[in-house]
Amino acid sequence: MARVTDMTKGKPAALLISFAFPLLLGNLGQQLYMIVDAIIVGRGVGVKALAAVGATDWTYWLFLWVIQALTQGFATRISIHYGERNFARLRKDVGMSVFLCVGAGIFLTVISMVSAGFMLRVLKTPEDIFDGAYAYLITMLAGTLIVMAYNMVSAILRAFGDGKTPLVAMGIAASTNIVLDLLFVLGFHLGIVGAAVATLIAQLISFLYCFFVLKKMDFLKMQPKDWSWDGRVVADLCMLGLPLALQNILIAIGGMILQSTINSQGILFVAGFTATNKIYGLLESSAFALNFATTTYISQNYGAGHGDRIHKGVKSATLIGLAMSVCVAVLMVLSGRTILQLFVDSSDGNASEVLAIAYRYLVVMSSLLFTLYLLHIYRSVLQGLGNGVGPMVSGIIEFVMRVTAALVFTRIWGSGVIFFAEPMAWAGAAAFVIVACLWKLKKIPDSKRKEQG
Repeated sequence: MARVTDMTKGKPAALLISFAFPLLLGNLGQQLYMIVDAIIVGRGVGVKALAAVGATDWTYWLFLWVIQALTQGFATRISIHYGERNFARLRKDVGMSVFLCVGAGIFLTVISMVSAGFMLRVLKTPEDIFDGAYAYLITMLAGTLIVMAYNMVSAILRAFGDGKTPLVAMGIAASTNIVLDLLFVLGFHLGIVGAAVATLIAQLISFLYCFFVLKKMDFLKMQPKDWSWDGRVVADLCMLGLPLALQNILIAIGGMILQSTINSQGILFVAGFTATNKIYGLLESSAFALNFATTTYISQNYGAGHGDRIHKGVKSATLIGLAMSVCVAVLMVLSGRTILQLFVDSSDGNASEVLAIAYRYLVVMSSLLFTLYLLHIYRSVLQGLGNGVGPMVSGIIEFVMRVTAALVFTRIWGSGVIFFAEPMAWAGAAAFVIVACLWKLKKIPDSKRKEQG
């Protein structure tokens, strides 16, 4: 019990910051080993290899985001019951979540590996990087069950207010990944496949560490009855997980359509966008950390019936998020060019053009970053209140905005519009989800009362 956090007591801002901070460090650790992959591939193998890895981004994210959505949705239900201190229902939620994750993991592994080549073709992946992109993607997809397992245990830990364990696990994994990257890519000359294998091994280590921490929690000691199938619990979990998964599918498909437009611009354009996309996680890391913290805070207080604390928490999260977005944006604009240079071998004749494309994209995203943070915050509030429909609709809006930018606006105003496609999607989705969230919050009075349903 020492690592869990009761977020139904104490000052909202302090709780959000204290919970988000270790999550932020953990996210940065995860981004670190993804960046190291790209740096070692870009400088150790070449620009074409970097472009090959980048060409797989949206295809892999499609399946990764489904995993993250399902596990986060399941964990919201767990967090609500933790706030109620209903440990019997909590354990049943965990048991059914495990069954759902195993089933979904097997299904996604088969579907993704069968369709990987087709999706790369649909995305117009250039022929001279196709084989490398396919080899990298198929290796990553083969480890889907590992990624599912890690995301489930870390989501459960976050539901209990434990941000420290995922941080420690990520630190161990990041260190392992860096060593294995150097060994597999530069030592054994396994190329981008070696980078993929290193990443999966790091994820496996993260899972094992988090799993052993969960096993030590007394209130989570599973009984045989907790593993008996319960269709009603499964339905409740799916009502939260599936809309979020659909939301992320739509976002990813929109991104894949955008990626196809990027791919059609040539290898240098793909390489430039890949370099920026690899540090995109740095832009979003604190947003994700605050997202997880806000979801846990809202769901625990929703389960406990503390309407007054929910209202205060939303205000605190908004102010914290805006402050974070400004700090991250300024940092990226000032230091982004230096960071981007890590991904490209300066001796490459095309290095200057790749860096110019990458930095322009980074500046555009950084300047409008506050919209992404607001989108994360208000989506997490709706999710914490047990509402999966609002976030799903915002995903539809993101899809429409990205596709419109990629297929319509580029024909009117040229390829430069591609740089603004992401911020346009953020802004459209954020506008909707903020309105939906404020409408939902009006139904929750400031005075404490127990919400039903």
